[in-house]
Amino acid sequence: MNVTKRVATSPKGEIAIYKLTNASGASVEISALGAGIVSAIVPNAKGDMADVVLGYTDAADYFYDGPCAGKVPGRYANRIAKGQFTVGGKQYQLAINNGPNALHGGPEGFQNKIWDSKLEGDAVVLTLVSPDGDENYPGNMKVTVKYTWNDACELRADFEAVCDADTIVNLTNHAYFNLAGENTGSVLDHKLWLAAANYVPTDDTLIPTGEVAAVAGTPMDFTAPKALGADIKADFPALNYGKGYDNCWLVDGWDKTLKCIARLTCEAAGRALEVSTDQPAVQVYTGNWLAGSPISKSGRSYNDYDGVAIECQGVPDAPNKPQFPSQELKAGDTYKRTIVFAFKAL
Repeated sequence: MNVTKRVATSPKGEIAIYKLTNASGASVEISALGAGIVSAIVPNAKGDMADVVLGYTDAADYFYDGPCAGKVPGRYANRIAKGQFTVGGKQYQLAINNGPNALHGGPEGFQNKIWDSKLEGDAVVLTLVSPDGDENYPGNMKVTVKYTWNDACELRADFEAVCDADTIVNLTNHAYFNLAGENTGSVLDHKLWLAAANYVPTDDTLIPTGEVAAVAGTPMDFTAPKALGADIKADFPALNYGKGYDNCWLVDGWDKTLKCIARLTCEAAGRALEVSTDQPAVQVYTGNWLAGSPISKSGRSYNDYDGVAIECQGVPDAPNKPQFPSQELKAGDTYKRTIVFAFKAL
C-alpha cells in the first residue's frame, strides 16, 4: 500500500488529506475535515479508472456544505424531532437546523470539525473530542474513525465512541457515489438492491411516525435490483416529501453482525458497490438537493440526482421512538460500528 499525505489550507486551519493507493493503482482519499471520504478512484473490468465519489475542488468548501459530502455527521446523524431527546430523566434541546427538527448533530456537528489524524500502519485514524455541552449534547465524548483500504478495493470504516455521561450517538458516512464517475450526471440509471423488506414511514418533515411498513407493492421495494429512477416520481408520500428517496430501511434479520445489506450497480460503466455493515438500518438519499453545491472536482456545481448516499446507521429519531434499536450510549461503554464499501468490476 502506498500512502501519501498532503495539507490543504482553510480559514479554520490546516486540513490533512491522506491518499491510500493499492497494488492495482486504485486509491481513496480521506480528509481530516469531517473525517471525510473525498475520492475513490476505482477500475471497471476493462481497467478504466474513474473517481466515483462526489466532492469539491477546494478542501475548505466541505465546511458547512448542504450535502454533507463524504463526511461523518454527529453526534447524531439524521434527524431528531424538534431537536429534543431525554437521557437519564433530563430533556435536552438541540439546535433546529432542518425545518422544525435537528439534523446531523447541529450546525457545528462533527462534519464541520477538523479532526486529529495519524497513520497506523496503512490505516488512517481520525479522532475528535466533543466536550460536554457541545451542540447541547451531554458528556465529554471521544470519537474515532479508522479507515483501511486493501487490494480488493474495499474501504472499511470502523467507528468508536466513548463518553463520560449517558448520551446518544449515531455515526455513519455520508459519501455520495456515482459509479460512472463523479462528473457524469444522474445516477437514476444505477440499480439498487437492499436487504430490507421493511422501511420506516415518516411525516412530511421526514421524522419517523414510529410505524414499520412492508416495501412489497410500493416504490420503496428494492428487494430485487431496480433502477433508482424507476419509481422516483411515483405519487407516494415518502417520495413526495423529499423530492425523491430520502428514507430509512430496516436491515433484514439484523443481529449486530457484519453483512452485505446493499448493492449498487452501473452496468454501463461496469462497476458495482457492495455495502456491508453491522448497523440496524440504512438511509438512502438520491441527492435530491445537490444543485447549488460548491464547485465540484470537475469545475461545476452538481445537479440534483448526480449521486446517491447509502448511509448505514441507526434509525432517525430513535431516542424518541423506543420501538427502534436504542442509540443511547451509557457512560463508560464503547459504541462500535462498521461500514465496508467494496468496489467491484462488472
